[in-house]
Amino acid sequence: MSVDGGTEITTRIKLAIEAAIDDAQVIVKSGSPGHFEIDVTSQAFADKSMVKQQQLVYAAIKDLMAGDNAPLHAVDRLRTKTP
Repeated sequence: MSVDGGTEITTRIKLAIEAAIDDAQVIVKSGSPGHFEIDVTSQAFADKSMVKQQQLVYAAIKDLMAGDNAPLHAVDRLRTKTP
């Protein structure tokens, strides 16, 4: 576990995305404090533009990014794809 609680936050991010997006396979990697890389694979992305796919992910994690003390400050890389 990193000093900033990265393991706990990565788990919260993963669970939030899996709860919001059907059949999502999620990989979350912690970078510097509050910064993360996220990879999401889901059939829900089929026939959606990359922007729409990313909007689905950001909608799932918006609560983790809200407020001055948000545990998720930035998504340094977001990759979405269909299986």
